[in-house]
Amino acid sequence: MNDMFKMVLVLAVLTSVSGGVLAGVRTLTMDRIEYQQLKFQKEPVIRNILADAENDPMADRFKVKDGEVSHTIFPGRIGDQKIVTLEAFGKGFSGPVGLLVAFDIESDTIVGSGVTISTETPGFGSKAKEDPSFVAQFEGTGIDQTASVSKDGGDIDAISGATITSRAVCVAVNEANAIYTRLKPELVKSMDNLASEGGTN
Repeated sequence: MNDMFKMVLVLAVLTSVSGGVLAGVRTLTMDRIEYQQLKFQKEPVIRNILADAENDPMADRFKVKDGEVSHTIFPGRIGDQKIVTLEAFGKGFSGPVGLLVAFDIESDTIVGSGVTISTETPGFGSKAKEDPSFVAQFEGTGIDQTASVSKDGGDIDAISGATITSRAVCVAVNEANAIYTRLKPELVKSMDNLASEGGTN
């Protein structure tokens, strides 16, 4: 009986220690992954979308809770224009397609966008990320407009040979519109706080 108790106790200790080590590794890994995503996936797109920003959108980024999810927001100011950029996703042919979408807070319109994550077919679906003329079609559209490709009755010209990818980007735009709409009161408040602290002044 004592041997059995010792075995259970040793197993419990080992399980506890292993769990702690795994949790620690996961935390360290998550931080590193988040940094890699910020540096190599999001930052190039942000720098392109907000090339004329008078502040540093990466340094001024902040997070906003959306239920159980937390969204990273990249703010920008160009003259009197206040812009917030957030990421949304659509399901492409080969996997998720991530899209950063920038909104003008005053007009509630899209002022820029860019693909962050894409594993789509080179030369076809990959053009969603490589060809700026495709995502440029969303600029100037309002958050109350539904993005869809012309094959589905919409105004967006799909990438030749990559309708599924084009639809995925449209889904991401519509999701970004929905997120922005839900979070707008908090976004306005956060932008005002940043301005008062000198972040977007």
